[in-house]
Amino acid sequence: MHQDNRIKFMFLLPAALWVLGFTIFPLIYGLRLSLFNVKIGSPDEFIGLGNFLHFFKDPYALNSTIITIIFVVCGVTVEMILGMLFALLFNRPMPGRGVLRTLMTMPLFATPIAVGFLFFTIFYEEGGLVNGILHLKIPWLSNPHWALVSVIAVDIWQWTPFCFLVFLASLQGIPDDYYDAAAIETKSQWQIFRYITFPVIQPTIILVLLLRITEAFKVFDIPYTLTTGGPGTATQVLTMFAYRVGFRFFNFGYSSAISFILFIIVMVIIMTLFKRIRQTYQ
Repeated sequence: MHQDNRIKFMFLLPAALWVLGFTIFPLIYGLRLSLFNVKIGSPDEFIGLGNFLHFFKDPYALNSTIITIIFVVCGVTVEMILGMLFALLFNRPMPGRGVLRTLMTMPLFATPIAVGFLFFTIFYEEGGLVNGILHLKIPWLSNPHWALVSVIAVDIWQWTPFCFLVFLASLQGIPDDYYDAAAIETKSQWQIFRYITFPVIQPTIILVLLLRITEAFKVFDIPYTLTTGGPGTATQVLTMFAYRVGFRFFNFGYSSAISFILFIIVMVIIMTLFKRIRQTYQ
């Protein structure tokens, strides 16, 4: 029996070392950095919560926080709505349904960096595809407001298929008996969705919302390749701000503090949504 336990631990050891080396150690080391003034060429200086307090006084940090929140709220909301609408549409019998479902999921397999460069050409103001079709000269990437719209639109294009795929799987798990019984009472599709479909797939909706919010807060690839955070700081999300502070200004302590503040924000949202999920199942 003792030998069996040793064998079990031997099999678990590589996974434990992996978690320790690539998750726990960077987390602890990053927390240590956030408490110091760490700059290349000068000794580390312990400043406690100084980096965290500086974050709330830094106008650039406040600007990046607002941009990140706008990006997450607008992007995830549209993705959830479009994903649900497409799932409801393609859950019905129609010619070529399998092909259409496959086409819907294709953006999901594109690399975010490649997507950013692709849409850079699509949104190009002079001779770009979008302006060419619309016969307009919308400053998609040079105007601060349109640049943020462009970044959000690209994120919606890539991640709506994820919402669609999960919602479709959830819809197909609803027994037909539910709809047969509901059809006796009403013919209204809205009433059926409100009282049958939505309550059944509500846990899935919350789960997808949780996953998308978590990923949206971590976005970096698309704004970096599409606009490089510009024009100015119009599309500089928190992850890009942390990157610039750390790898351009070499203030690694402040960069770590920014990352931990973002981590705390995401954790609070996750805990709130998990609490909602538990209430749903109780």
